[in-house]
Amino acid sequence: MVQRIGGWVRRMMRRVRSDHGMTTSEYAVGTIAACAFAAVLYKVVTSQPVMSALQSLVKDALDAKF
Repeated sequence: MVQRIGGWVRRMMRRVRSDHGMTTSEYAVGTIAACAFAAVLYKVVTSQPVMSALQSLVKDALDAKF
């Protein structure tokens, strides 16, 4: 029984570790998607409402009474 479970675990690990079929174009698409997400996140964080919320959060944290 233990040998069957060990064999199953080894087969699953081999299947999880392999990345057959990954091509350069897939890596390129993933990189472009990550850059697009970073650009959107930058725009959101640097927008005026978010900037003022972050500034007030930092100000409140620095003015906290202990």
